[in-house]
Order: sequence, then C-alpha cells, then structure tokens
Amino acid sequence: MSRYILVASSQDLAGATMIDHLTSEEGFGPDGLSPRYGDIALHVTKESLLTLEDLDKTYPDARAFVFLSKHRSDSGIPTLTCHCTGNFSDAPFGGNPGEIAMAWPALQKAYLKAIAKAGVPGYDVIIEATHHGPTSLAKPVLFIELGSSEKQWADRNAAKAMCRCILGVLQDVEPCKKVGIAIGGTHYPTKFNKLLLESDFGLAAVASKHSLGAIDERMLDQMIRKSSEKVTHVILDAKGLGSHKDRITKLAEKTGLEVMKV
Repeated sequence: MSRYILVASSQDLAGATMIDHLTSEEGFGPDGLSPRYGDIALHVTKESLLTLEDLDKTYPDARAFVFLSKHRSDSGIPTLTCHCTGNFSDAPFGGNPGEIAMAWPALQKAYLKAIAKAGVPGYDVIIEATHHGPTSLAKPVLFIELGSSEKQWADRNAAKAMCRCILGVLQDVEPCKKVGIAIGGTHYPTKFNKLLLESDFGLAAVASKHSLGAIDERMLDQMIRKSSEKVTHVILDAKGLGSHKDRITKLAEKTGLEVMKV
C-alpha cells in the first residue's frame, strides 16, 4: 500500500501541469502508481481539492496527503507556497467551520527548504497561514501551490521543480527538533517563514492576524493537538497581534508550553 498520496485535480491548471509531469517524466501510470516511487501514489480527481473530505476511505493506510494546487493572488507575483489547512471560524472555502486539519510540521519544513534551495528563477517562496479545506481527514494534509496567475499555473519548469522536491522529500522525512504553533502576522508570514528556513523549528497550525478573533482556549488546544509531531512552543509575532496581544499572550502562557516571541 502507498504511504503517501499526491492529490491533484485535472480541472486545476497548476494541478494538471503537475499531473502531466508526474505521468510523463516520473513514471506514474493510469493506476496512479510509479515503479520508481512505490510508496507514493497519485490520486487524480475532477473535483475541487478543497472539498475532498473522504480520502481516508479510499486510502485508509495513507501516512499523509499532499495536494498539488494552484495559488491565486491579486498581486499576480510568481510564488511557490505551501501550507496546512483548517478554518479558525467560518468555512467559505471548504472544510468545516472551526476545524483545523492534521499537520505534519517536518514535511512542510522539508518541502519549504527543498523548494527554496531549488531556486526556481523568478519565484518567491513562502508559507501561507493555515486556511481552507479539507479539514476532517485523519492523516496530515499539506498543500503545495504554484502561483499566482494562469501564466505560472502552466509553467512546466516550476511544476517540475515542485514535483521533484516533494518526491525527494517524501523519501526520508526527518522529525523536527522543535515544533510550534504560530500566531500573528500576515497571511504570508515572513517571520515564521524565516524560522522554518533558518532554525530547528517546524510549524503546525499558523493563525494570521485575520483569525485572531477566533483564537480562544479551545481553538488553541485544537491547534496543539492537530499535529503529528508533539508541539513544544507557542510562537507569537509580537508586533502582529494588534489589539489581541494581551489576550493571546495570556492564552499562550496558560498552555504550559514555552512561549516564544519573534
């Protein structure tokens, strides 16, 4: 059985570009399997990736699901992103309200470092805060995304780099020495991004300043529990907490975990 499932939609141009690379260059066949990557399978769908809440039934023995997706932003800046999934409050883009998906900090960290090292010309590399669905899968979820407009979604060179990086990373994922949940800052959290690239830290859920109103004791507990690796720290963007700073700091201190400010 395959331990890792790559998930892509043929209706998503970036996903279709990556599907094409995986089938034409990496040996993945119509059955989703590749003789070179026996423990990795490719699941192709026509559905929206954000609503695939039943993959556990199809792949009950999976270790993790990696979604190959487009990234869209108004800026149109060429960007390679990755993030865990979840909704801190409502759920306008799939998943369940107030539900965080399971994260695998070491996988996100390893992929981010690999794609940054690959140095795809003309692209920024950064994580995003936790957002959208699916949220209810029992195994960890990671989205790796190609953006931010149609030109990039069809970029075969960038798609190749992404696929090669994730296939390489999945051969051997080393556990993180320290794991944090991160709170504060923007949707593209540069401070937390730097932490992943330049320190021993991995990150589970990341809540941007837009989600701070939904962070209470129960949500904080869920962010800590929904990690496949033990969370050791609560990491706060001290300047990115706004009017919630005192409340969030007190909640973080009540967890009993080490609180770190960046």
